[in-house]
Amino acid sequence: MDLRVVTYNVHRCVGIDKRYRPARIVDVLKEVDADIIALQEVLSQEGGAVEENQARYIADALGYHYTLGENRQIDGGAYGNVALSRYDLRAVCNHDLSVSGYERRGCLHFDVKVTPADVVHVFNVHLGTAFLERRHQGRRLTSRSIIKNEELTGAKIVLGDFNEWTRGLATKLLGTHLKSVDIKKHLGRRKTYPGFLPFMHLDHIYFDGPLELQGLTLHRSRTALMASDHLPLVANFRFQPGTVSTSLEPLPS
Repeated sequence: MDLRVVTYNVHRCVGIDKRYRPARIVDVLKEVDADIIALQEVLSQEGGAVEENQARYIADALGYHYTLGENRQIDGGAYGNVALSRYDLRAVCNHDLSVSGYERRGCLHFDVKVTPADVVHVFNVHLGTAFLERRHQGRRLTSRSIIKNEELTGAKIVLGDFNEWTRGLATKLLGTHLKSVDIKKHLGRRKTYPGFLPFMHLDHIYFDGPLELQGLTLHRSRTALMASDHLPLVANFRFQPGTVSTSLEPLPS
């Protein structure tokens, strides 16, 4: 079966024109039409306008299942990473990757039930902006309690905003344990951020298990160029059902 996966930092739904427009993010995601979506920098506030709860608003507009990994509070709202999928999903854990003295960061581990018998383990990551901070986070991410957890079998996808534009420790460690999607091979260049005039490579995708990469695109529609400072990075995989996979928690029936 084919699986389309996207990582997208939505910048709290504030575009490069400084306008707050969650509906634009929805439009971009409809253009991408992914099966599994990993969003970073999502702010979900209760009690106000419908679109202020960004996670729920986006999920409802797409008709997708969703879960939120809160890393910290902003103005009384939950701020962090969000997972969405047209398939059933379950949040397994929101791993704390925070380093003392820096902004709180996390990795949202969620399982996607792509068939009644098959699970894909997905890790939605947002690392820090400081070099030493990311070194600690890279070690934590590749520890036996997260990606190298021996209780997890089957397909794994690790993706998100790694804030690592050079080949630092986090990149090296993840490349040791997982297959890295070669941005340059598929896009002809490594620089993808910001969307209009890219000069850095921040968004990454890694994978392992019964997954075969079919293609990679950077979604550059007119709406996407305006909706956020990042562009959606989209990977198309071929997944082989029937591989033994386990979850740390039972999935919903």
